[in-house]
Amino acid sequence: MKKFYTMMVLCLAVAMTVSAQVKAPQPSPFTKVEQKVGLTDVTLEYSRPGVKGRTIFGDLVPVDKMWRTGANKNSIVTFSTNVVIGGTKVEAGSYAIFTKPSKQTWEINFYSDTENWGTPETWDPTKVAATVSARSMKLNDKVESFTISVDNLTDGTADLAISWENTKVVVPFSVPTDEMVMASIEKTMAGPSSGDYYTAGRYYRDAGKDLNKSLEMINKSIEMRGEEKFWMIRQKALTLAKLGKTKEAIMAAEKSIALAKIAGNDDYVRNNEKSIAEWKSMKK
Repeated sequence: MKKFYTMMVLCLAVAMTVSAQVKAPQPSPFTKVEQKVGLTDVTLEYSRPGVKGRTIFGDLVPVDKMWRTGANKNSIVTFSTNVVIGGTKVEAGSYAIFTKPSKQTWEINFYSDTENWGTPETWDPTKVAATVSARSMKLNDKVESFTISVDNLTDGTADLAISWENTKVVVPFSVPTDEMVMASIEKTMAGPSSGDYYTAGRYYRDAGKDLNKSLEMINKSIEMRGEEKFWMIRQKALTLAKLGKTKEAIMAAEKSIALAKIAGNDDYVRNNEKSIAEWKSMKK
């Protein structure tokens, strides 16, 4: 019994040790900011160290040396579309922000490798998507927490601003809003696409709506595409079968099999063969 109680006390002590974790505020708390600029999603992910009575630029952050721009893991900006920064086209994606502060201007680099803590051990120029120079501005009011923000929004432009202590730099960038809107207008004015008719035709059949309308839309989809694809002919066969046009359904399924064999899609071959067998048995 004594051994039993001793074991219980030990287990309880171990459990308390494992579960007891001190929670305290992080010195540089993480933040995530999401901002829509025109039709482009811009996301910022970074940690926010505080001034805490220290001298930042020229002391904690040396001038004329590459800086991680923040604390902890890289500060990252993500663009959902291509953007233009300082006259350079930057592809949609995520980029670490590395800067080289100086008294008059900063060098800001958008670096495609975002998995660094601090600056990269070896700087790879091929990973630099864009480099811009920005004027260093003195602020009247102190910014206690390191801040990256997206400011001065218009439909096609915005500023990426970096502020800390009494210093601020601004990097303007543009997004392809007009190009995207015009493409959307042209697509909409041109009417439904082959894919739209295909999706609508399937929905009409699966939802038990007008089957003749379903067949009409699937045929329209095939016509607009300009070529017969095995998955489209498969949907036509299924719709014909639901309409009770078994002979035509079997002919369409056989065509889908032939096309699927050319494409090397065995699943569609099996599914069509199973349907044909089922429809033939219904005719007997």
